[in-house]
Amino acid sequence: MNSPPPPPSPVRADGISQLLAQFDGRNGLNRALGGRAQIEAQTDIDALRGWLARYAGNPRTYANYRKEAERLLLWSVVERRKPLSSLSHEDIMAYRDFLADPQPAERWVIQGGGRPARHHPAWRPFAGPLSDASRNQAMLILNALFSWLVQAGYLAGNPLALSRQRGSARPARDVQRYLTAEQWRWVQDWIRALPEEDRAARRHKARLRWLFSVLYGGALRISELVQARMADVSARIDAQGREQWWLQVRGKGDKIRRIPMTEELMQELLRYRQAHGLEGPPHALETQPLLMSAGASGKHLSRAMAHVLVKQVFVQAAQALRERHPEREAQARVLEQASAHWLRHSAGSHMANQGMDLRVIRDTLGHESIATTNIYLHADEEQRHRALEQAHHLGW
Repeated sequence: MNSPPPPPSPVRADGISQLLAQFDGRNGLNRALGGRAQIEAQTDIDALRGWLARYAGNPRTYANYRKEAERLLLWSVVERRKPLSSLSHEDIMAYRDFLADPQPAERWVIQGGGRPARHHPAWRPFAGPLSDASRNQAMLILNALFSWLVQAGYLAGNPLALSRQRGSARPARDVQRYLTAEQWRWVQDWIRALPEEDRAARRHKARLRWLFSVLYGGALRISELVQARMADVSARIDAQGREQWWLQVRGKGDKIRRIPMTEELMQELLRYRQAHGLEGPPHALETQPLLMSAGASGKHLSRAMAHVLVKQVFVQAAQALRERHPEREAQARVLEQASAHWLRHSAGSHMANQGMDLRVIRDTLGHESIATTNIYLHADEEQRHRALEQAHHLGW
């Protein structure tokens, strides 16, 4: 018996081409008609392309921004039956609610496993409902889009601007999104107890240990780690004639940041390299990634896979904690919620708890500022390296 055809995708059926032509935005209600536009775009799609072109040099940012713009454009013409340039504040608020539960699911959400290619009939714009954090991120990106379209003279106003009148101050960050020292030690113990019965198991264990070591020890973002190379680790001699190792990463906004590689962290890197048959510390001509794929040492581990590995460790470590110590159920639940970014928060929190200079923490995490006068506060790099060496330990 033949299977029924898949439900229509919003990008391949439902007359999407006709809808995009019908609601192309030439007469959008929010168009800044009669003004002096700074771009030549006459349609919403052309305006979106102009906005995205600004990020062509950063593939990761470009992909994220295109995804959010595409989702809104499709929702606008398919669900609202209006061009993006006619969306009102109320429309945008309805779209934010839609992101929490994209319905009808057969139209908007990928059914079953896998990730179909964009032009496959099974492709959908969503993998499922978006979390509050993902929805907030989507709104931030769309606010940047609308603000630019207003600045470019394409739109008369930003439909998201009204939602920002509740207050300009950002909500306080959730300070609970970090591990206590005890929880960090438990995760380390769980990784150390992993089996090493064959070469594949040893490599897997070494990769997990290095992944957690560098995310916590260097307070890195996953995005910074997965694009780094072994050659980005280099040594220099400090004023006392001692060798210091540093990792150079590319952070948010394409800003370069130097991360102190403490002696402990270097030992973990050497352990990881040895598991892959690489001897000694890295050198400038090496092409291997700092975090290698399981299938090929010359290939970077993907960002998505790195997130999956971290999440798996947290979930399995939580289950082990629950089984061995039922009375610590609350801590097990915390571990289950943890993600890669928790390791960065944990590193910063633990540094602060140890009384480390806030300038050292700021420069290590790559934060913009401590306060408005922060441009005058720069920790000496050699001092920062020594501070992390003395106070911030992996504790394997």
